[in-house]
Amino acid sequence: MYRCRTRHFAEIDTNIQMKYSTIKNVFYRFGEWVEVSEDTKHKLGLRERKKAKTMASIQMHALRLFNELGYHETTVEQIAEAAEISPSTFFRYFASKEEVVIKDNYDPLLIASFEKQPAELSPLQALRNAIISGTNELSDAELETMRNRNRLIMAVPELRGATLNSLTGTMQLFAEIVAERIGRKPDDPDVRTFAGAVIGVNISVMLYYAEHSDADFASLLAEALGKLEFSFTL
Repeated sequence: MYRCRTRHFAEIDTNIQMKYSTIKNVFYRFGEWVEVSEDTKHKLGLRERKKAKTMASIQMHALRLFNELGYHETTVEQIAEAAEISPSTFFRYFASKEEVVIKDNYDPLLIASFEKQPAELSPLQALRNAIISGTNELSDAELETMRNRNRLIMAVPELRGATLNSLTGTMQLFAEIVAERIGRKPDDPDVRTFAGAVIGVNISVMLYYAEHSDADFASLLAEALGKLEFSFTL
């Protein structure tokens, strides 16, 4: 869950909103190229589709090289060569080698799903449903990619630091969308504590999933968030 998190969904540019308005129409997630309808392709335009496909290709080749050669041993130049782009093109998509592992497009999906949740649900129920619905849409290949990413993050100190910064942004995003739902401010201590608790649950599940190949990620996450529901009210 990453990127541009300090802005509310309504402030995210209209192209992003159009691309990620529904989970079933998403054609790009981390390192994956997902088939979509012809109508969605038409709305996105050739340029946007090419950009998303290039981003997916860079990340796919980067993960492969990290697994084969090691994270520190792999250079941006090697990633660019494998993806058949120039190093300068790499940096148009990713600010650093760390970002090629950390960056994804899940947040807009989660926000869109959260805002569709029935008003009678509690903030935690709404956020839990949004997170789980997105998780259930992941393909086996995407789940395996997630597992590999998490293993890599756990093994490389620089990636752990980058992930902490990323998750801090996600916590702020959760605080903003939850605060709007319940009519409170994002910097309300209770709202921030709630957002931090949800992030903590996600971290614990992601780490467990990285270490246990037979685990079911969606079930683990649903169970963990369910336990939080009984101990935290907002």
